[in-house]
Formats: sequence, structure tokens, C-alpha cells
Amino acid sequence: LFPATLTYDTLRFEYEDFPETKEPVWILGRKYSVFTEKEEILLDVTSRLWFTYRKNFPAIGGTGPTSDTGWGCMLRCGQMIFAQALVCRHLGRDWRWIKGKRQTDNYFNVLNAFIDKKDSYYSIHQIAQMGVGEGKSIGQWYGPNTVAQVLKKLATFDTWSSLAVHIAMDNTVVMEEIRRLCQSNFVCAGAAACPAVESDVLYNGYPEEAGVRDRLSLWKPLVLLIPLRLGLTEINEAYIETLKHCFMMPQSLGVIGGKPNSAHYFIGYVGEELIYLDPHTTQPAVEPNDSGCLPDESFHCQHPPCRMSIAELDPSIAVGFFCNTEEDFNNWCQQIKKLSLVRGALPMFELVERQPSHFSNPDVLNLTPDSSDADRLERFFDSEDEDFEILSL
Repeated sequence: LFPATLTYDTLRFEYEDFPETKEPVWILGRKYSVFTEKEEILLDVTSRLWFTYRKNFPAIGGTGPTSDTGWGCMLRCGQMIFAQALVCRHLGRDWRWIKGKRQTDNYFNVLNAFIDKKDSYYSIHQIAQMGVGEGKSIGQWYGPNTVAQVLKKLATFDTWSSLAVHIAMDNTVVMEEIRRLCQSNFVCAGAAACPAVESDVLYNGYPEEAGVRDRLSLWKPLVLLIPLRLGLTEINEAYIETLKHCFMMPQSLGVIGGKPNSAHYFIGYVGEELIYLDPHTTQPAVEPNDSGCLPDESFHCQHPPCRMSIAELDPSIAVGFFCNTEEDFNNWCQQIKKLSLVRGALPMFELVERQPSHFSNPDVLNLTPDSSDADRLERFFDSEDEDFEILSL
């Protein structure tokens, strides 16, 4: 990784516009035409929350780094994919950010969950410190699996979003396991699991009936993250069509991965190119202004997004999906089953009804692998340890 020295203003002149092509552009489950919908494409991209390197934020842990330049790119990509889940949860996929337009309280609640300070749910501070428990020292580079595991742990503190986060390991998604996890909030296990509606209303500004409706819901909104390895040192071409189809699904949260040791957040594709948001730009940390408002323009990418050939993708990735309702999840399962019938598309993971007997269910048993197992898994998924990956496979 190389420290980024570009600024936001210089970046806006360095990116190519979309190619003039008849190929459709897919952005997180939405299909566009370059010829007739270019403005809609750019507005959709601009509306995604864009997290980049920052400098001069409060020291992590009180005495640690005040910038994540050079080491925080995968952490920022983890923030972006999770922010998209929160946008879908609280604002909806159709929500758009327009420069200068007044935004809702829910929008600022989502944004504040990622601001660079120790008490934000998903801040760089929280991710870096929680990662210590996953064997990563502060300032160390993460792989897709580590950042997914950390975000899952942090989500348990986010009672406002009340998400069920599932990380499907061993290239296997177990439907029974997910249903059990997402339906668990219907049976209230005490005050800790079901905080009083009044406290949520006071903290989040939710109308009371919305809080009650969420509490009585039969389905906890699902964030599904699937860490995968799609080859040894480069992506196996047989997976490319399947990967493209993931961006076509309405439940898509995109993909985190990148080139070796350089992480990106992939939000779509056009032709044989992936479309992504790049965290490798250092911006100053943002503080609320004198009126208490948070300046938000630097959290939205206002130039055409980056593109790269799918063939250049590092094989270590994590694919994300959001299912707000049980119907969304059932629809996603049907799409995955149909995908296995597409000619020339090799499945990236297996979808099964029940848990295979050869591995345990960490969501239900609340087990953490011992340090040697966890370390071995992370070395497998982190792209920088190529010797280990080749020997293991």
C-alpha cells in the first residue's frame, strides 16, 4: 500500500466517464443504459456513502494513529458495504443524495454511525480496536474476512438498526441457519435483547409506532456477507458470470476486495469492467460545524466512479446482500438456485437447506474458533499471504 496524496479536488479530473456502450450498466441491482440514463447512473453512484482515508481524527485508543492512510483501505471498504446496508434499512434503495438538498434525520443517523470518533458504532476507531480480538494489531492491513467478522460484532451494539448479520463460511450458505438467526428477535429474551421502545425513541427520534412495529416484526433485517476465494493468485474465469449476476440482484450490497493489497468497494459492472468506489484518497477528518450540522459532501463521490477489468480482481473477496424481509430472503434463495442453471456460470458458493454435519454453527452456538484456527482462516482469506494460500489449496 502506498500513502495517498491525492485530494478530492484533483480527483474529479482524473476519472474517465462511462464508455459509450450498448452494454447495460448494473449498480447494486439496478439496470441502466449509458445512452439514456447517464445522469441517473451518476446520481446513484454519488448517493452511495463514500469512505476514504482520513487524517487528523482523534487518536485511536487515545494514543494510536490519527490517520489511516496506507493501512485502512479494507476497513473503509467494510464501512462502505455496511453503510449501504444501513441506507437500505433506514432510507431505502431508492433514496438519493442531492448536493445542497436538506436530508432527513435518519440519513444523518446513518452517517454518524461511521464518523471518525470512538463512540460511533462503525468508526475506524471501533473497527481497528475490535480487530485486535481477531488477531490484527491497530494499523495492520485487513482481509475481507476479518473486516466482515469485526462488523458482525459491532452490529450487536447498534440497537437502532437491529440487524441480523450472518457470515457464511466454508463457501456454504445454510438457509435454516439464517432463518433461525433472523427470527430470533420475535422471542424476547429480556431487557438486553429487547430494550424499551421509549429509550430508542429518545435516542433515535423514531415515532413510537415504528419502534413497536420493528419489535413485533417476525424477521430481523439480514446482512449476509460471504467471504470467498475465487482462485489461487488470480480470479478463475469460470466465476466471472456468477459474480456479475450478484450485482444484478436487488438484494446486492456489492463486493469488497480489490487488487493485491489495495482494497476497493465494488458496486456494479459494465461489460467486462467492475465499477468501484476507491478509498485511497486522504481527506481531513470532519467535525460538526458551529450550528451542530455535519458537513457531508466529502462522503459522496461526485466524479464518475473508477473501473477496472474483472480479470484484475484479487481472488479474495466478500460478497454482500441485504434482505429486509423474509420475502426478500426467499426471493434471493430462488435467484441463487436459478443461477446454478446459467450456462458457463460456476457457482461461487453452495446454498443448502440444512447445516452440513462437518461444520458447526457459530451463530447459534456462539463459539469463537481458537486462536490457531482463526489465524489460519485469516491467512487463507488475506491476499497478502500467497505462499500459505497455495500450500493450503
